[in-house]
Amino acid sequence: MRSVEVAAFGASDVLRVVERPEPSAGPGELVVDVVAIGVNYMDVYQRQGVGAFRPHPPFVAGNEGAGIVRAVGPDVAEFTTGDRVAWMGAIGAYSEVAVVPAERTLHVPRALGLDIAAGILLQGVTAHYLATSALAIAPGDVAVVHAAAGGVGRLLTQLVVQRGGTVVATTSTSQKAQLAQEAGAHMTAGYGDFGSAVFELTAGRGASVVYDGIGAATFEESLAALAPRGTLVAYGSTSGPVPPLDVQRLAAKSLYLTRPTLAHYAGSRADLVARGSEVMGSAADGSLRLHVGARYRLEDAARAHDALESRSTVGKILLLP
Repeated sequence: MRSVEVAAFGASDVLRVVERPEPSAGPGELVVDVVAIGVNYMDVYQRQGVGAFRPHPPFVAGNEGAGIVRAVGPDVAEFTTGDRVAWMGAIGAYSEVAVVPAERTLHVPRALGLDIAAGILLQGVTAHYLATSALAIAPGDVAVVHAAAGGVGRLLTQLVVQRGGTVVATTSTSQKAQLAQEAGAHMTAGYGDFGSAVFELTAGRGASVVYDGIGAATFEESLAALAPRGTLVAYGSTSGPVPPLDVQRLAAKSLYLTRPTLAHYAGSRADLVARGSEVMGSAADGSLRLHVGARYRLEDAARAHDALESRSTVGKILLLP
């Protein structure tokens, strides 16, 4: 079977297609014939060797996918051969056949395509915990959503609006601004002027929350755009890490700063099932919409990473074996 390995930490050219032996299912595992694979910034960080979780090369890339169960481990009762499943948070997805832990796997609703399931699970669960737990949106809240035309941003915009919030979306192009508006954003702005847009909308008060997955390039303005007792939810750093912060600066407006991760909001089986089932159920009934911006063949994984890192993409990137 073909798989995409990270040969060594580095740029996208370290990704290589290799032939690996057909796997078998051990205790607690499923063997899945992969139909589609979600491409995420987590994959990029692991390829670069940065972040909290750094597998030792060579390893098969990817943390999210969907497909059909081929084989079930001896102690797995929840799944059976032929089940339609999706999983997240288990490395090794960039492959024609994947071995995944049953505890990180969910049944896919019949009404939902496996390609959409592969693309919406990880980013949808991320958007879910951001909007419901890291800062639980309440009616009337004004939220800045950075990169609102991206995978997480577009889903997060929809969830904020559904919970009664108003979204100021940041985007880099008019095309992306239109996508953010289609997702429900009340106002769009560029990365250099979103603060003034927020203060105009709120009559000078500021935002209830800023969801910032960009990091270094937006952090200072994100802090400045908050209302008194507002919250900066810094959930990523696609533009680079944020410099050290003197916490005394938060006292100027009694601000809150949090750096949440999936491991603490969807790390348990119960949390994953609750959030993932709600996300896929909403996608199946059409109340949560995934925009697939590009599909690449497995052998073009490096091109997919380049597109993601260039921030030229809109919506979700998929790999197809």
